[in-house]
Amino acid sequence: PGRGCRPGAAGGGRQPAGRRCQGPRFVIKGGLAGAAVYVAYDQGLLGSSTQGAEALKKAQAALPPAIQEWTSYIGWELPPTPKFDFSPSDSWNKGVQTVMSALSVAPTRASEYTVEGWKYVKDLIK
Repeated sequence: PGRGCRPGAAGGGRQPAGRRCQGPRFVIKGGLAGAAVYVAYDQGLLGSSTQGAEALKKAQAALPPAIQEWTSYIGWELPPTPKFDFSPSDSWNKGVQTVMSALSVAPTRASEYTVEGWKYVKDLIK
């Protein structure tokens, strides 16, 4: 263990088992998270919807041969992969439309709920 990873190294007391070696874990997890963000950026997943759709097409083309290679290496036999007709840009656009629709009616709904709330409070006071 490193300098901060032995019992009683910092503070003179014995550290709980779950608190040992926090520094290296943090560095490893941070490195993995940074690598994941870099790969996502490098593959175009953090770009426009068009770049994301292209990255998805690349993944759909590359994954089945890679999975087949690994399963033949291990000796497993998997059923054929299903084909999906999925458009990320259409899904994204539908999500944006739903959010914008909700935001556009929010002031009206807030006003209605405020009126109902005041009416309820007045009825309680009577």
